[in-house]
Parts: sequence; C-alpha cells; structure tokens
Amino acid sequence: MSHVDVMSLVGTAVPEALRSDGHMACWFVVVDGVMRSGPFVSREAAGASKAIWLLEMARRQRGPDTLVA
Repeated sequence: MSHVDVMSLVGTAVPEALRSDGHMACWFVVVDGVMRSGPFVSREAAGASKAIWLLEMARRQRGPDTLVA
C-alpha cells in the first residue's frame, strides 16, 4: 500500500498566493513522496484530505463493489 503523509511548508516556501493573503504556513498531502493535494491553509483540512486518500486507496485495493468500514 502507498504511504500517505501530510507535509508542511513555512515562510518563503509557502506559495506566493497564500503569503499575499497573510498565511505563513501551509500543508500538502504527499503520496509516496509526491505532492497530491493542497496547499491547505489548515492542518485539519490537510488531515481530512489525507483520510480521503487513504479511504480511496483502500477501496481500490478491495474492489469497487466493496464497502470500506
């Protein structure tokens, strides 16, 4: 199974569009070392996205007609 993490960026590493809105940190979801979603302005939003990635990957491993509990 793939490895899913939440990665944070701070300071000048934050995309300019977010910095111009006053955000000095952001978060991305990383799957097997590749950024897959984000940037998010809260850790909670990134965590929710990570949970969706994990559920979707579990669903794909089990097959499209199987419920994930």
